[in-house]
Amino acid sequence: MKLEVAATQLEALGNPTRLQLYRTLVRAGDDGLPVGRIQEKLDIAASTLSHHLKRLVDTGLVTQERQATTLICRANYPGMQALVGYLVDECCADAKCASTPAEAAA
Repeated sequence: MKLEVAATQLEALGNPTRLQLYRTLVRAGDDGLPVGRIQEKLDIAASTLSHHLKRLVDTGLVTQERQATTLICRANYPGMQALVGYLVDECCADAKCASTPAEAAA
C-alpha cells in the first residue's frame, strides 16, 4: 500500500460520523446494509449519509451494489486488511516492542 492511499483512508476515518458509519458496516459483515437501514441505525439525514458514504467509497474503504431499487453498502474487507497491515507491517522493526501492557506503560 502506498503512503498516500493510507493517509487518505485514515483521513476519511478521522471524521467521527464516517468512523461510526464504517464500524457499522464492518459489524454488518459480508451481507452489508441497505442505505435506508444505515440511516435508521445512525439517525442521520439522507444527504449527510450520502456525503459520508461517498467519501468512504472514494477512498476504497466501502463498496456499493445496486440490487433493484436498493443500494447495499459493504465494508471493503481486503481494503481494511491492507490498511491495518500497512500500519503494523513493520511494527518494532527498529526497536524491541513491549510484550505486555505493563512493559508498554513503563
